[in-house]
Amino acid sequence: MEIVLGLILLLVGGDTLVRGSVAVARKIGISELMIGLTLVGFGTSTPELVTSIQAALAGSPGIAVGNVVGSNIANILLILGTAALIYPIVCQPAAIRRDGFVLVLAALSCVAVSLWGHMNLWVGVLFILLLAGYLFYSYLNERNTQQPSAELHRAEVEIAEPWTQKLWVGLVLAVVGIVLTILGAQFLVSGAIKLSRAWGISETIIGLTIVAVGTSLPELVTSIVAALKRKSDLALGNVIGSNIYNVWFILGATSLVKPIDFPSSIVVVDIWVMLAASILMLVIALKRGAISRWVGLGFLVLYGVYIATMA
Repeated sequence: MEIVLGLILLLVGGDTLVRGSVAVARKIGISELMIGLTLVGFGTSTPELVTSIQAALAGSPGIAVGNVVGSNIANILLILGTAALIYPIVCQPAAIRRDGFVLVLAALSCVAVSLWGHMNLWVGVLFILLLAGYLFYSYLNERNTQQPSAELHRAEVEIAEPWTQKLWVGLVLAVVGIVLTILGAQFLVSGAIKLSRAWGISETIIGLTIVAVGTSLPELVTSIVAALKRKSDLALGNVIGSNIYNVWFILGATSLVKPIDFPSSIVVVDIWVMLAASILMLVIALKRGAISRWVGLGFLVLYGVYIATMA
């Protein structure tokens, strides 16, 4: 029951936070490009952030790390696969080339740290600086251009269209979203730990599956909405941005709060699945310029096989 309640609160809280933040950002004059680069990716990754921090503080590194790694795998294979089945994802390679390569770089940096086995404060600072550098470069490179990547980032705001244009309402919604997300993370982590102990399943597996998919619900909802509107390229942009945030910001911020160890099972298997899925998605999108329904089905099958191997 705690897990279900936590998932509901995370979904509602994450969506409310994003929409409230976008309303505030627009009202104070922040550009659509900057909103797309920062608030959308950060907002949809907030459930992962709060959940990983809660898990680290609770002494459950398997959930803290598994949440990020599992979410990135689910975002690509499960969420993009689902979106592509609803409506094929057609994209301009030029729009995702830079961000796609940054995603692979983020995945490689995560692999490197996992092989070391430990993520301390200084590695966390490095990860956050890498994210800040990427955002700063992207903004400077795109602010006065009509590049495909810039247009994609501006268009991403469409999937987080605020319910209001009033500043004070946006502020209230953002605060409510933060509170709901924190409560949801507390319930989810607490329920996941109890489930792990009751069923004799490792916390790492729980983190990679139930927790990871649960914290990816905002990405799932926004991707399905984008696909139903026949704007599936926004789903691809959202997933790429969210996965970059997951590695560099969430793992980085979590290690600032409390150093975390990488469970050996994640180092041996799951971190490589995350890297392989990132590269596979990028190669298909760049070579074909689309993720077809058949490719989407293939992604879902691969995700099913991945989950089945944990049994």
